[in-house]
Parts: sequence; C-alpha cells; structure tokens
Amino acid sequence: MHISRTDQSVFGQWWWTIDRGVLGAVMLLVLCGVLLVTSASPAVAERIGLAPFHFLTRHIVFLIPCVVAIIGISFLPLKIIRRLALLVFTGGLFLVIGTLLFGDATKGATRWLYVFGFSLQPSEFLKPSFAVISAWLISRQRDNKSFPGLTASGFILCVTLLLLMMQPDFGMSFVIALIWGAQVFLSGLPFTVFVILGCLGLAAIAGAYFTFPHVASRIDRFLDPASGDSYQVEKSLDSFANGGLLGTGPAQGQIKLSLPDSHADFIFAVAGEEYGLIFTIFIVSIYAFIILRSMTRVISGGDLFVLLAVGGLLTQFAIQTIIHMGSSIQLLPAKGMTLPFISYGGSSLLSLGLTIGMLLAFTKRRPETLSRRQTLSPKAYASGDKTYD
Repeated sequence: MHISRTDQSVFGQWWWTIDRGVLGAVMLLVLCGVLLVTSASPAVAERIGLAPFHFLTRHIVFLIPCVVAIIGISFLPLKIIRRLALLVFTGGLFLVIGTLLFGDATKGATRWLYVFGFSLQPSEFLKPSFAVISAWLISRQRDNKSFPGLTASGFILCVTLLLLMMQPDFGMSFVIALIWGAQVFLSGLPFTVFVILGCLGLAAIAGAYFTFPHVASRIDRFLDPASGDSYQVEKSLDSFANGGLLGTGPAQGQIKLSLPDSHADFIFAVAGEEYGLIFTIFIVSIYAFIILRSMTRVISGGDLFVLLAVGGLLTQFAIQTIIHMGSSIQLLPAKGMTLPFISYGGSSLLSLGLTIGMLLAFTKRRPETLSRRQTLSPKAYASGDKTYD
C-alpha cells in the first residue's frame, strides 16, 4: 500500500504523523500473545473443566475491540483525549465502588464485576485515564500559578488509592502511585520534594506490610522462599531452566501443565521454556523499543501536558511489564499482573488498547505546529519560563 505524503485525507494525515514503529511493535506483541496463549491456555482450561481453546477464543474476542481502540483513539485530537480520560476515570471510579458493593470475593479480594458471562476489573481502566487527568492538572498549574493542579491531582490520587486498598489491590495502587510520582518528577519539582514523596511511599509500603497479611506473605516468601508456599515461582524458574537458549519448541513445554496461571500471570515462563532465552530477550527488546521511542518523540517538545501524559502512560506500561517479568524470575515478590498484550486477560487488553491509543495520539507529529512549538529546557520546566523556536 502506497500513501503519498501529499495525501490530505484523514487517513493520509494520520499515516504520516503516527508513530508507525511503535504501532508495528505493538502489533508484534499482539501476535506473540496469540501464539503463547494458544500454547499455554489449553492445559489450564482442561484442568478446570473447560473446552481446550476456551481462553484463546475469549482472548481473540477481546483483542478485536482492543485493536479498534488503539487505531480509533490514535485519530483523536488532544482535547478529545482529555475528555475521554475524564469520562473513563469517572466511570471507573463508580465501577470500583460497585465492586465493593456488589462484586464477588475471589482469593480474598473484591475486584471484579461479572457482566454477561465476562469478568470486568474496573481498576484496570483507572491507570491510563488517571495518567492523562493528572498530567493535565499538573501542567495547568504551570500555566496558571493560582490553579491548584498538583494539589488536585494529589487529592484524586488519594481517593483512588483509598478505594483500591479497600478491595484490596496493592499492586494496582503501587502502579498508580508510581505514575503520579513519575509525573511529579518530570514536572520539575525540587528534588527534595521528590525525595520526601519517595519516603512517604516507602512508609506506605511498610504500612501495607503490617496491615495486609497477603502483602507480608509475598514479601516474606520473596526474602525467604522456605517461609511459605512458592510453588508457582519455583515452577516458573524450572521453565526457564528447561528452555535454555533455544527452547523446547512450540507447544512442547511441560511445566505449563502444572502451572496454574501459565496463560496469564506466568506466560513469560511459558515463553522461556518453549522458545528459549533468545526469544525472551526479543520480547524484552520490543517493550524497550516502545518505551524509549515514545519518550524520545516528546522529550524535546514544549508541551508539558504531552510530556507528563506520555511519561505517565509509559510508566504504567513499563511497571506492569517489569512486575510480570520480575515475578517470573524471582527478582520481585510474586504479584499477579499480566504481561501487556501477551497474557490472557480481557480487562487488561481493553485497558492497554486505551493506553496505546492515547500514547499514539500524544506522540503524533504535528507539522502545522512546528513553527511555534515551545522548547523547554529542564531548568525552564522548573522555573516556568518558556522559550520559543
């Protein structure tokens, strides 16, 4: 397909301004996800009495709106993205409250609503929408000193964390807190303030350790595997050992047969066993490419809102990836978190579709604004001064 650079149609302008490298990398992750879910999910489905390709079918069903969201949202202007984020965040908060009132408890947590046979985890949609709303509030304060943007975003953060900890969902709370912390850092606040916020975060983690038994159990097992059940992590490590450099071959892995969450929380281990070290490094490289390329497209621009929004969205994407991979190889305490676009998970896929769609919209090249684009140095961000090209 050849599209001329002079094509002034909506699609033509989209094609030449969108980050096609990141879009292609995401589609590659989607294909890897289908491949790995096809291999990992039948054993899990049969173990709980479902049809062999039950999870694969549902995975593909959720992939369709996910890809549609990525493409569709990437067409939208920034003003519409802000409004969409506000709508999704408000709806997400109400649904999280709904889980507390009407949700069914699973493994000691109330995080899901069941609609038409599908489970929905509303907190997944808070991550990308919070990143955009917080970015707008903080950047608005930079333009208008009297506007309490940082205070407002901090208040929204506290309300969100309170609701999440009532479920409880420490992992999701941790990710959203890191999104806000990254945006505060990028906004140019004094380093001492950032250190104080970091200390408060560590205090919150300590508080969670002494308040929530499941958090203490996971940390204890990470520090001392003999202190409790570490079956899944041990099986995950066995998968990487069996896979070696080139893997056992597609669908030839054996550890997945006894790994309860091999299609979701430990799908990276399935990749390690069946396709080996080289393939897992390839997957890591794709994630690194998406993160680094997206950040380089906005780092030299002058729009603080875009910088903070992209920084928040990439923090969410990166932390979710790191937690999944780190848990699989025992570099981090075990935490059930999906690997973006590869693990099975309907709510996660829909949330990631929203995330990448917004990311592509924010990182689009806008030739019509290049002549008047602001260029801010780190010192200018801190002081609020602006210089123009």
